[in-house]
Amino acid sequence: MSLLYKFWSAAAIALSVAVPFLPSSVSAQSDRKVQVENVVLVHGAWVDGSSWSRVIPLLESKGIRVTAVQLPLTSLADDVAATQRALALIDGPVILVGHSYGGVVITQAGVDPKVKGLVYISALAPDSGESALSLLKSSTVEPPAASQIVPDSVGFTKISRKGIDEDFAEELPSLERDILFATQGPTSAPNALAVPVTGAAWKNKPSWTLITTKDRVIPLELQKTMAQKIGSQVTTLPASHLALLAHPQDVASVIEQAVRGVDQSK
Repeated sequence: MSLLYKFWSAAAIALSVAVPFLPSSVSAQSDRKVQVENVVLVHGAWVDGSSWSRVIPLLESKGIRVTAVQLPLTSLADDVAATQRALALIDGPVILVGHSYGGVVITQAGVDPKVKGLVYISALAPDSGESALSLLKSSTVEPPAASQIVPDSVGFTKISRKGIDEDFAEELPSLERDILFATQGPTSAPNALAVPVTGAAWKNKPSWTLITTKDRVIPLELQKTMAQKIGSQVTTLPASHLALLAHPQDVASVIEQAVRGVDQSK
């Protein structure tokens, strides 16, 4: 038998032994849980993307790539579209995070296939056909902030200085409350807050919720009811509505839980 024949025979045997193991090896790799590396942050009403300024560096220090959406707050459709544009520019799976009214936005925009999990930070989590206002009106408790929301002649709303100081950002220093009052983004009540979502991403995707027990914007019992309805993993924090500025480490920790806990292969 020639040396060439022996070589090819040995190669054929080796290949026949190795090939059956290839599919299972590939399958094992495809089933492996991989950490999501992208987070998109969606702010709430009356603020802008800078409300995440203390959370962003904490996430980025963990190697997480962060994008903060700037919502126009002119309508729910516009706000969802702004979030969708941010998602379109990201390569790879995403954890989508919403604060307050931003929870309404991520509930609708989160149907994007890139989104692998949702995080609600002191946020509203509507079902299909529900809006921010309908959820708040469903509560048996009227939050103190409700009386401090002031509309203009076309329905764009702001929070009064008293509302900022006592109900919205009461844990923050006076200078920071000054800035929030001066820079707050007018938010359309009829076109944003009163418009129902047409889809609810949490029905098909895992979610995490941070409940703020001293919240004077979204009643505690409503936060609990929503978290239970959507099947969230819940963290409770004795904090006010703007926990993302007053307690950034706690907020970042919940987002990190989602980043670590979601299965990217799904």
